[in-house]
Amino acid sequence: MRILKTVALAATVLATIVGAAAAKEWTKVRIGTEGAYPPFNFQDANGELKGFDIDIAKALCTEMKVECEFVVQDWDGIIPALLAGKFDAIIASMSINEERKKSVDFTNKYYNTPPAVAVPKDSEVAGVTAEDLKDLAVGAQSSTTHSTYAEQYLTESDVKLYPTADEYKLDLENGRLDAVVDDVVVLSEWINSEAGACCKIVGTITPVKEIHGEGAGIALRKEDTDLKEKFNAAIQAIRQNGTYEKINKQYFNFDVYGG
Repeated sequence: MRILKTVALAATVLATIVGAAAAKEWTKVRIGTEGAYPPFNFQDANGELKGFDIDIAKALCTEMKVECEFVVQDWDGIIPALLAGKFDAIIASMSINEERKKSVDFTNKYYNTPPAVAVPKDSEVAGVTAEDLKDLAVGAQSSTTHSTYAEQYLTESDVKLYPTADEYKLDLENGRLDAVVDDVVVLSEWINSEAGACCKIVGTITPVKEIHGEGAGIALRKEDTDLKEKFNAAIQAIRQNGTYEKINKQYFNFDVYGG
């Protein structure tokens, strides 16, 4: 009995030591972002990161009382880089969906906007359905919910995928595409600029929950549950204290948080 008690005590002590070792003091959080998806995240002429995602990330870090360090990462490799430990969280307008949940965890959403279709201004395309886009060349950024939607639902279109949004925009402008699919805010920002004067939005797509998920969230490694809790508490706090609304108004004339 004495030996059993000793073994039990040793096991308890070991568990406490392992638990303490596993716990992490989050004084600094490295955040991965793409830096090529305006107005959510982009680099200005000086190479400085800007955008809604970036300002929200900074506000969350302030709320959590941690130091933020941003890491720019190509979109296609952003989840593998998170899993490899290159950074601790992804704040890059990543939609929460079941496929991504197989490899990463997500916080609650921090915004939710629908996808849309843009075409050249002289286009006769008048809608966003598969029938409207039949036999047309349709572009989307690869490894996104928009490319997944295009491949699964626009089966009679010639779907072309691009590493970045800038590349599909260039092909639409130059007549190599008939239409593109992306977030309505991203497309609106573009067509309202000089660079996007070529084109127009013909409508928004009703989100497919299995593909588009429930909005954009912060992606984390599954084991970092404590960091997830901190981010969720911070998202709720900035929504309540007015910080979110202040940032929102810098970029949009509507509540991008969505329903």
